[in-house]
Amino acid sequence: MSAPEIHPLTPDRKADFEALMGPRGGAEGCWCMLWRLPAAAFKAGKGEANRDAMRARIASGRPPGLLGYVEGRPSGWISVAPRDEFPRLRGSRILAPVDAQPVWSVTCFFIAREARRRGLTVALLDAAARFARAHGATALEGYPVDPGDGRYPATFAWTGLAPAFVAAGFHEVARRSDKRPIMRRALDEDDDA
Repeated sequence: MSAPEIHPLTPDRKADFEALMGPRGGAEGCWCMLWRLPAAAFKAGKGEANRDAMRARIASGRPPGLLGYVEGRPSGWISVAPRDEFPRLRGSRILAPVDAQPVWSVTCFFIAREARRRGLTVALLDAAARFARAHGATALEGYPVDPGDGRYPATFAWTGLAPAFVAAGFHEVARRSDKRPIMRRALDEDDDA
């Protein structure tokens, strides 16, 4: 696999995002809105309403994440934004803030089947760190699954896997659940885009 190209999801890349997500919108009509909406609104919007909500975010001019391209094809997605933009995080006891430091959050990935296990997740995390830093962030958090020694089904790994976060320079800052660490990467000048 050649090195991926990674770009912010801007209005001119909306069609690429939709092609990557497919007709089902990623996981059953999610369209990467799970963390961005209160639970009732997300559930009510599965499918078309969630797609419309994501389209509105894309059109707003503030990219809701980054797209990774492998050999010119949209192959990966990472959702990254200030933690405050994810209301579902506010209601989680397991993922509650670790401290008062303002952070940006990585909440979701979508990797095309043919691009999995090739380092695209780590590349997306590195690009997300540069993107967040360029927008004033001093720390980036993620909430991956830690499968321990066992394998974990890709279908359920949409928040990422802990080893990929470690490979991208994140370290664990809290763990309130056996399989769900909170991982953080401090951002510095090396993370400027």
